[in-house]
Amino acid sequence: QVQLVESGGGLVQAGGSLGLSCAASGSIVSGNTMSWYRQAPGKQRELVASITSGGNANYADSVKGRATISRDNAKKTVYLQMNSVKPEDTAVYYCNVVGTRYHIPYNYWGQGTQVTVSS
Repeated sequence: QVQLVESGGGLVQAGGSLGLSCAASGSIVSGNTMSWYRQAPGKQRELVASITSGGNANYADSVKGRATISRDNAKKTVYLQMNSVKPEDTAVYYCNVVGTRYHIPYNYWGQGTQVTVSS
């Protein structure tokens, strides 16, 4: 079984920076995509950023230019660094990994970590 454990959330002042990490345990083969999603109260979960095992990254328009997603394949860990945070970045941030293992697709989620940006 695969587990994703996020860390790094908390209270951040507007204009500051936050850094999140997500470590995967268990069998995750190469060729997967790791992502960060977030869900604010009363809103749908939305993609923040994703990165393939080859390092190709994509960002939501709302964080483009402020966020950097990276990964360490050897450590099976994905990171999210966000600068110039805004109150609207307040949300629960979730780590996600999708891929295939022996031709069977998998999709795992972390438990989420709260990020609160104070104005």
